[in-house]
Amino acid sequence: MRIAPLPFFVSVALLASSAFAQDTATVNAIETELTTKQSELDNYSTVLDKHVAEEARLQSQLTLLRKRSSELEKEKNQALDAMNEIYRRMIDDPNLDISAAQTRYQQSVASHKKNKDDIAMQLAAIAAQRKDIEQIRVAKHTLVNTLESLKDQLSTARIERLRNEFTREGTLEVDHTINCKRTETLAACEQRGQQLGLQKATKRFIDQIFANLTEQRTVEPKRNIAGAQVQVMSSHVVSSSFSGQGNYSVNLSVTMRGDVNSSRLCGLLSVDNRFCSEYGTPLSIGYQANYPATYSDTQFTNLDDSQVVIGTVAIPEQPTHVSTTKPSNVVTVAKMEVAPIAETSLKKSQPLPEKKATVEFTIRSNVFDDEVFINGVSYGSTKLSAKLAPGIYNVEIRKLGYETYSKQVDLRKSRILNARLQKKPEMIAAPAPIKSDSVVATVSSNPQNTTVVIPAGKFMMGDLTGNGLANERPVVEKVLSHSFSMQSTEVTVAQFRQFIERSNYVTEAEKGKGCAHYKNGEPIWDIDFNWKNPGYEQKDNFPVVCVSYDDAKSFADWLSAESGEQYRLPNEVEWEYAARAGSSAEYPWGNEIGRNLANCGWCGSEWSNKSPAPVSEFAPNAYGLYDTVGNVWEWTQKRASQSDVTVRGGAWNFAPSLARVSTRLTLAPDFRANYIGFRLIKQR
Repeated sequence: MRIAPLPFFVSVALLASSAFAQDTATVNAIETELTTKQSELDNYSTVLDKHVAEEARLQSQLTLLRKRSSELEKEKNQALDAMNEIYRRMIDDPNLDISAAQTRYQQSVASHKKNKDDIAMQLAAIAAQRKDIEQIRVAKHTLVNTLESLKDQLSTARIERLRNEFTREGTLEVDHTINCKRTETLAACEQRGQQLGLQKATKRFIDQIFANLTEQRTVEPKRNIAGAQVQVMSSHVVSSSFSGQGNYSVNLSVTMRGDVNSSRLCGLLSVDNRFCSEYGTPLSIGYQANYPATYSDTQFTNLDDSQVVIGTVAIPEQPTHVSTTKPSNVVTVAKMEVAPIAETSLKKSQPLPEKKATVEFTIRSNVFDDEVFINGVSYGSTKLSAKLAPGIYNVEIRKLGYETYSKQVDLRKSRILNARLQKKPEMIAAPAPIKSDSVVATVSSNPQNTTVVIPAGKFMMGDLTGNGLANERPVVEKVLSHSFSMQSTEVTVAQFRQFIERSNYVTEAEKGKGCAHYKNGEPIWDIDFNWKNPGYEQKDNFPVVCVSYDDAKSFADWLSAESGEQYRLPNEVEWEYAARAGSSAEYPWGNEIGRNLANCGWCGSEWSNKSPAPVSEFAPNAYGLYDTVGNVWEWTQKRASQSDVTVRGGAWNFAPSLARVSTRLTLAPDFRANYIGFRLIKQR
């Protein structure tokens, strides 16, 4: 049940309501679009199932026709033999009636011809059906990609809405009464009462923020990890009085703004941490906030009735503690940072104390998506600016695949630190340790020319986390009895050019049929696109694309003849086993895509949604295979009984969730696109 807004939010909060309404409208619009696209996808799935069933029916009829053809061929031959026999008998008996034999032969020839025509018509019907199926599948893949993109947009919009809801401003009035102590002056009692009233205001303010969150039910149970704070913009005493019984009552008007550790928003909404990476390091699993113990009355600074208090209040995540040694109306909260104010008389107004001096510290580096730590605390990615008190700071800048940059800085005045990170000579992304005798890689300075040995073993194949598509289930155990060698990278443009030049092979795209690509989110064919011109600028070390399944097989046959070794496409079991590299996670490094760890749509790399990246640009998995996540989809070997082929691994223009190790897309063998390539295995 949504909690109704409390009445103490007034003008400032109301002015921001349009922004919150806009956030919600954005979320609602994306959710509506998701529902629409999901309905379209369900419809496509239903239509596809009907077309596949119809193709199966046509194939069954074709099988019967071909069986019938054999029977009719036999009948025709028998009729011919019978007619020849009766012709021989006519030599001795010219009056012999041969009409029955002639009729039988004529009928058998006509039936055989009709059956051949029926087979031709059936093949044409199957071809048309398969064309429809292919179009539906490509449209369905587009919808799947669109849906995953919308889910990403929804997560981004939800995070932004939550951040804006936490950082809203508001003004409230609060009444507070305390008992003056026998040992304190009236001024001290007044200041203590105002201080505690201010704390009550901040506590109510943060409670109101949580109560009015759009996704309050989701966030409230995780309140202890929110890191929510309140910044007091201003406050003043509306009225105050002393009673004859030694009580002091005050009415405060306080203007505040909420604040939150933005890197923790993903944890609050249970979405992938990459949606919060722009704000800093996401919250680690199992984190528990450590808050200081509540302060006693004597630990609060003095507050004059005319002062404006500027500061930040950290709100405790557990219920507010009420001390049994104090009156029940005295509320204590966690640490509250306010500017100290000197004790004054009740009537005298004092100017605000000066804030502690800070200096601006700007940090830049030569890489993207790094992480900056200052005295062990994450401040996010470069370029960043932080205002810090003068002093000595230990700075670390970290990025996967790079040596950690460390420097001690004596910060006395504003300065800029330009850091240069050095790339590690070789990177292994997956944390799983691999025994030296289980994986053997061909040593070469150029990973494009290497193969790695994938050890024998068994694994669970399919959607292990429940996040996959329907065709990834059920999960089954697969056993690979023998090791095999696999190319560490996808086949490159340079390697494919060598094949073309030496064999004079012409790809299907070059035969005037072109290559598919996405334009404005829709798949279209361009007759001028092929492996040499895929629609984006490419270099020799890019993965070759715009090649069909048969093109890839032809390359494998050529390479086998050239090298004397037996090369072929990996089957699906071999591909997934090698891509998993002993892990049960979605990706080589875990269950979240992260940022700039691979080249897929919205993955944070410089190539995302632009083009493939050069092969081996990112860290390999634990078996030494590059780009099993993203870059380009890879053809796999189909079984003899299959008419369609499966591609695996995701691509530079497909959503991160489609680059999971178990994701499968089914295509026709003659399909080709500028986001599909391949790699081979070498049989041992």
